[in-house]
Amino acid sequence: MSAIPRPASTVVLIDSQSRVYLTKRPETMKFMGGFYVFPGGAVDKGDQVHLPKVIDDSVTNESFNPAHYVAAARELFEEVGIVICKSQEGSVVHLDIEKQAAYRRQLLDKDITFYDFLIQEHLLLDFENLKYFGHIVTPEVSPIRFDTRFFLAKLPNGQLPHPDCHEISDAFWISPSEAISEYESGKISLAPPTLHSLKTIINYLNGEPLVMSRFHVNDYKLPFKK
Repeated sequence: MSAIPRPASTVVLIDSQSRVYLTKRPETMKFMGGFYVFPGGAVDKGDQVHLPKVIDDSVTNESFNPAHYVAAARELFEEVGIVICKSQEGSVVHLDIEKQAAYRRQLLDKDITFYDFLIQEHLLLDFENLKYFGHIVTPEVSPIRFDTRFFLAKLPNGQLPHPDCHEISDAFWISPSEAISEYESGKISLAPPTLHSLKTIINYLNGEPLVMSRFHVNDYKLPFKK
């Protein structure tokens, strides 16, 4: 019997130079240890808050739980400290490093939810800066499976990523095409969904719609350590 895929979200963070932010999972991790990925993770119970319909029908005809948006923003904040939010007046958000670190610890320890963080700081999730572009489900042969929604987010003005040292062993900005070249030359490890996302972003930067093409699960290689 195959594992039931857990709902999850992944965020491709992109800067003004059209570079994406890749993070490396520690070698000690059994699942995708040593692989470079985009920030993301499973949807938590705390992400299941009441939200308005936010799906852009011009991008996709399918609908999904808005908790994926909350999870995307939360994971981006937990892992690299980027706040995809705006004030209730619509202004850019800036948190000092100490306050940011305290909230990230509380979120990782499950002491608060991302919704609690939004309420305490009087913030609103910036849906306009979370562009949904695709959906991949881990193949049934994998013992760990995710039903993942992929989002693109622009780096907010005045913010810089600060990777969590426990979940990330390396991180850097790189152009999507250069990332693929680094993978093809054997310099970095990328899982098929990451490669597929990079190709989608390259097409988008070349003027095509921000829509992930069909993912062929037969080409999926399990990113597990033996």
